[in-house]
Amino acid sequence: MARVSIVIENHVAHVTLTRGDKMNALDVEMVDSIIAAGQALIDNDDVRAVVVSGEGTAFCAGLDVMNFAKFANQDPEGLVMPRTHGNGNSFQEVSLVWRRVPVPVIFALHGVCYGGGMQIASGGDIRIAHPDTKLAIMEMKWGLVPDMGGMITLPHLMRADHLRRLTYTADSILAPQAMEMGLVTELSDDPLQAARDLAAKIALKSPSAIRAAKRLLEFAETSDDEEAVLLKESREQTDLIGKAHQMEVIAANMQKRDPVFK
Repeated sequence: MARVSIVIENHVAHVTLTRGDKMNALDVEMVDSIIAAGQALIDNDDVRAVVVSGEGTAFCAGLDVMNFAKFANQDPEGLVMPRTHGNGNSFQEVSLVWRRVPVPVIFALHGVCYGGGMQIASGGDIRIAHPDTKLAIMEMKWGLVPDMGGMITLPHLMRADHLRRLTYTADSILAPQAMEMGLVTELSDDPLQAARDLAAKIALKSPSAIRAAKRLLEFAETSDDEEAVLLKESREQTDLIGKAHQMEVIAANMQKRDPVFK
């Protein structure tokens, strides 16, 4: 795919934004390629974890400013309002697709993670950033509001007043402050290696339990029905107990070895 590469190794999918010469800024082709990369992993049963990173000096600098003139010549109603991907448009699917991937998605952040890049990363399960990484909800700088799925994902990560401040000001913050706010999960001097190590650790867990856990967490985070959440817990657990993957985990623990899943 143009702008994005996927390499699957030892049950981990390594997704890389490959427009490093432009700080992986988002044009329409790149948006489409990121969506396609996520969609390609949804039904891949061999994948147990995903690492998303960017080539070059930055994870993603946000929307390519060269696209502003292009968008200005289009009807905004026709550009933004059609629901082309379920209940959203393609600009929203670029972050939400990572929530649809049924295994943990870990983002490795460095350089800058601005605007659309921040919203894409917010669609992952975990974000590991270099301490010098700069992050921003940048849209207000251009007289716009976040519109790439961030209003679905970001409120689950951070306190409302922090989200409002960053949205209203477009201020850039460093990763340590972002971690305090909930935007970043952890810091690392080598975020890509840390993300790969974490993905490898997850890949050793029961594949069915990991997928069940992501389904359950997604349901719990988006539901205000306590009864339904408790029922979902019980359903997912029932479907795991005594099955092949769980029995292999038990055997491996008893024999003090890594599990081998079929």
